[in-house]
Amino acid sequence: MDDRRLGSTGTRVSELCFGTWRFGRQTGGVLETDERQAHELLDAFADHGGNFIDTANVYGDPNGTSESYIGSWLAERDRSEYVLASKVYFGFDDDNPNGSGLSRTHVRNQIDGTLDRLGTDYLDIYYIHRWDEETPIEETLATLDRLVDDGKVNYLGASTMAAWQLTKALWQSDVNDYERFEVTQPLFHAGYYEDVEEYLSVAADQELAVCPYSPLAGGFLTGKYSRADPDDPKSVRAPDGSRASFDERFERFYLSERGWKVLDEVRTVADELDATPAQVALRWLMDQRGFTCVPIVGARTVGQLEENVGAAELSMSREQHDRITDARYDESGRRWGH
Repeated sequence: MDDRRLGSTGTRVSELCFGTWRFGRQTGGVLETDERQAHELLDAFADHGGNFIDTANVYGDPNGTSESYIGSWLAERDRSEYVLASKVYFGFDDDNPNGSGLSRTHVRNQIDGTLDRLGTDYLDIYYIHRWDEETPIEETLATLDRLVDDGKVNYLGASTMAAWQLTKALWQSDVNDYERFEVTQPLFHAGYYEDVEEYLSVAADQELAVCPYSPLAGGFLTGKYSRADPDDPKSVRAPDGSRASFDERFERFYLSERGWKVLDEVRTVADELDATPAQVALRWLMDQRGFTCVPIVGARTVGQLEENVGAAELSMSREQHDRITDARYDESGRRWGH
């Protein structure tokens, strides 16, 4: 993989970011990725030129397991060669009334635990995982600004929120001379654009990097699913053990008429390029023209990771890119429904 500049910062990152939300995660009592498998995946990512790794304090069972797996892997490597991102917001300690949110108390408590588990004295990027309705954004930004001053964090990031909330936070940073968000992490993929168009417009205008999570729509855009009923977009044939076979959110988040139309065009372009649908869907994101876009991929196996990394070698024409974009609309220009 080549590297690219992360938004308007001076930091350069690999074209893909490796997401580690499966590290230490248990689904239905089954451990998705243990420490040995996590290290194999991180080895493969690094061997392909990957340097950008994403985690959060609540990834894994118990909380913090993902960060600990990354920390034990980093212990054998040069920390300065990697760009590490983690997050804060969700409840870390259910018994602590201050164990969640973006208050000064919670943010300060969590940053030290994150750094300790990762075995480092600084984070490259610290995201707010969600917007906190109960804490004034000025309090959160002042606290994060101090973490940058203290050398514990290099850059700040914001994950899922409304466009007006992102705009308000940037404005507060400007008027108070606080460090501002430089990186964003929305849900964004080829079948899901208008839903976050205003958010992405803010990112483009403010030169913020965009690091989409779920860039393959939870696996839907890999092409491994097939439509079972032409009249029902929710009807799907899913391989045993796939996300659609056990995750009820899959139907709610990703199965739609619009999604199937986009997937059909992704498959067509993949055939034209002798590539896989996953590689085409990732390349579509990487080739966004309004902002730096670095998709976060989360593979279960080294084979899946190597397939995803293959998107970096893919060259897609403007015409092919636009066909995938336009697949969201019918012949009259109306967007296919969810």
